Amino acid sequence: MASLEEISGIGKKTAQILKKAGINTIEDLASASIETLLKIKGIRESTAQKYIENAKNYLKQIENEQGEMVKPKEKVKTKKKEKKEKRKTNIKELMKSQAECNIGLVGHVDHGKTTLVKALTGDWTDRHSEEQERGISIKLGYSNTTILYCPACDLYLTDYMAEQKREKGQPRFTCPNCKGKLEFKRNISFVDAPGHEILMATMLSGASLMDGACLLIAADEDCPQPQTREHLAALEIAKIDKIIIIQNKIDAVSREQALRNRDQIKKFVKGTIAENAPIIPVSAVFGANMELVVKAFEEIIPTPKLDENEDFQFLVARSFDINKPGTSIEDLRGGVIGGSVLKGTISVGEEIEIRPGLRLKDGYQPIRTIVTSISQGRNLLEKAKPGGLIGIGTKLDPSLTKGDSLSGNIAGKIGALPEIKDKVKLKITLFDKVIGSELQLKVHPLKHNERLLIVVGTEKTGGVVSRILKDSYEIKLNPPICPPKGFIYAISRVINQRYRLIGYGMEVDEAS
Repeated sequence: MASLEEISGIGKKTAQILKKAGINTIEDLASASIETLLKIKGIRESTAQKYIENAKNYLKQIENEQGEMVKPKEKVKTKKKEKKEKRKTNIKELMKSQAECNIGLVGHVDHGKTTLVKALTGDWTDRHSEEQERGISIKLGYSNTTILYCPACDLYLTDYMAEQKREKGQPRFTCPNCKGKLEFKRNISFVDAPGHEILMATMLSGASLMDGACLLIAADEDCPQPQTREHLAALEIAKIDKIIIIQNKIDAVSREQALRNRDQIKKFVKGTIAENAPIIPVSAVFGANMELVVKAFEEIIPTPKLDENEDFQFLVARSFDINKPGTSIEDLRGGVIGGSVLKGTISVGEEIEIRPGLRLKDGYQPIRTIVTSISQGRNLLEKAKPGGLIGIGTKLDPSLTKGDSLSGNIAGKIGALPEIKDKVKLKITLFDKVIGSELQLKVHPLKHNERLLIVVGTEKTGGVVSRILKDSYEIKLNPPICPPKGFIYAISRVINQRYRLIGYGMEVDEAS
């Protein structure tokens, strides 16, 4: 039975006041007289009339939906049709289900990645104090949203956008144009990657979590900027070919400037993995053309097909302590790891292993723990599968997870994880030019004993070239890593006192 709080304008407190007056259900409210409501303290005539009218509209809407579902001469629905009907009507419950894919936001610093996420979800992903003080993203940002669709208007929008456009007294999940019922499409997650060159390793970590990406390019700057080049190269390395180009900040330029910038973008992406990507002009600050962006998500970045029956593996991108200062010992909760499921499934109560794990004097010790909770945003799940970004609560001492100390690890079923490696043999492809530098510097071959920054999955480690072979390089790693099979190694070297992306490698053999 639906509660009174389903009625627009009635919150928890008002619902309690109505129940005390003997109005316990929506049916009671719809059949109540204005005089009855006026006897309740704090309710005036206009408010009473609105409550009763909204209750009647709600019941009428439910009656219409039920009528459509059981038409007299209609044949028994197949399971497929019933599932489709459920997707249309039970939006509130479907919004609590796990996200189906991860969409990355990449591009040069201050081109509007975090602002775009805010326009789509209402979340400001720069949650850390230093990020807010400096006005840039430092850590990977995450947010979830639901894609809704109006078949009558062919309109796509997120649940946040629909709520922002909803008129007072209008039922939730209705089209802002035709006022028809919106359909549920899917839940998605966003990965907001830092744009600053010093944080490139963090961006590369995020690329391993993306099923598709939005490349943001500001219309008020020449294209390409240094990190625009670097982030597009990272998408190429990660083999992410589902790309949407967002031409942001069109509100800050004239039409002629916007068109000139668009031509620069086309020239820049020609011959790259993003050559055929659509270019959508938007203003993230004013929410212009957001519907076109959401439509592009549905048309260009499909839900990936993943095998849930494989052994569970989870890339750890974040880890933290959720206990507030001063929490008593008996109320302390275990550490949380956040990231994305690569394959398989995990349920609350199962035991997992985390590798490389805890750093000791003579190496690393894998950690074992129990899963106590699984969450995605505000939604608690009993089981997690591939798709979206999730948080896994554990029985770990919070001191082991605070400050992203387990970021870069991999979690999975005990005995099913890859081995811990302190050296690898890679077949390396070097770029012609250094990526991310304003100067077009040539990339020279790797040298013996050269120090490198290696990023594979969400793991970042230092590397030293120990052997140069005919068609590969042997690289010693510190700290050791536990890379998933088949993952690409992004390679950066120090140029002008900063790490710059120079190439990528694939593991060709087990280092001996």
